[in-house]
Amino acid sequence: MTRLRVAILISGGGTNMLSLINSMTGDHPARPVLVLSSTPEAGGLEKAQHFEIPTAFVDHRDFPDARQQFEAKLNQALRSVSPDIICLAGFMRILSAEFVESWHGNILNIHPSLLPKYRGLSTHRRALAAGDHFHGCTVHRVTGALDDGPILGQSTVPVTSNDTEETLAARVLAAEHILYPEVLRRVASGNKTPVIWP
Repeated sequence: MTRLRVAILISGGGTNMLSLINSMTGDHPARPVLVLSSTPEAGGLEKAQHFEIPTAFVDHRDFPDARQQFEAKLNQALRSVSPDIICLAGFMRILSAEFVESWHGNILNIHPSLLPKYRGLSTHRRALAAGDHFHGCTVHRVTGALDDGPILGQSTVPVTSNDTEETLAARVLAAEHILYPEVLRRVASGNKTPVIWP
């Protein structure tokens, strides 16, 4: 069985990365071939090495005014493993439309809100400030626009009256760890039906 090749891009501890890696076993139609970080100190790199997955980093701080050069280095690392799917998993850099288009719609991202609500940062604070009763996370195909693109899956969590940013963030993150692997499996299987959970 030919399995699709997945590269995972991170910037931090890699909890979503771990949920994806742990899911890609057995009869899963994909396997991880690279974990690539935007910082050399990202904790997720060591975790990936524990699974004997190749790792690399391109330090964005080396390119403070040259995003094109930063993305060229990212592309160099990615092309070396020829991924079929790229999963952004806590990758905290905005990618240009040119970079995204070069991967033919094969970049996925998870975002901590029920898109199209709350694109960008501070999503939990904004949901609480708005008095929302429900919050959650979304997996979508990446386009050149920020936190845009076709929605591939969403998971909803309730907002309680005593929630803080921290408690809400923790509950949303737990939902992300379930949703993202399920969406990846479905996409890798060629199933275009969005995942709605629970």
